[in-house]
Formats: sequence, C-alpha cells, structure tokens
Amino acid sequence: MREIEPKYYSLIRTEIEKQLKYQPAVETKNRKPLKRPATLGGDWELRLGPDNRFRVFYEVDTEHRAVHILAVGIKEGNRLFVGGEEVAL
Repeated sequence: MREIEPKYYSLIRTEIEKQLKYQPAVETKNRKPLKRPATLGGDWELRLGPDNRFRVFYEVDTEHRAVHILAVGIKEGNRLFVGGEEVAL
C-alpha cells in the first residue's frame, strides 16, 4: 500500500470490511471472481474507491470462514500497479 496516498487508507479499510464481511464469495457489481488466477494470487477481485480505481485481490477460505487479502493495487486505464510495479492482468 506504500504507493497509495494515505488519505485513502481509511476508505480502503472500511470498504474491505463492509464488502467482504458477509458473503465474500458472492458476485456483486464491484466484486467478481477472476476468470483466470491473478498473477498476485487470489480468486476474487474487489473494485472500490473514486472511479473504482483501487483493486483488492483476495481468496476465500470457506473451511475456516476467513478472507485473505493478497494485494491492493491501483488501476490506471488498462494498467494495474501494485507496490509501484505494473502487474499483468
């Protein structure tokens, strides 16, 4: 998250808790299963923030009723950046 402006930290945390607390493996407008596994790992993507510019990649452990956040990135056009580095989509 070092490349994300600190003013967005609270928004990201709040939205992750709100969106993934209940039924994190149910597709919604801003939450979808990935068709192919992301380079970063994870089976799901959550879009949030102004213009849906932030992406949260996560996996759901149904056995332990847990969600594991694997990466938070910034989407700019058709490019995704995580930790300041471009990641293939």
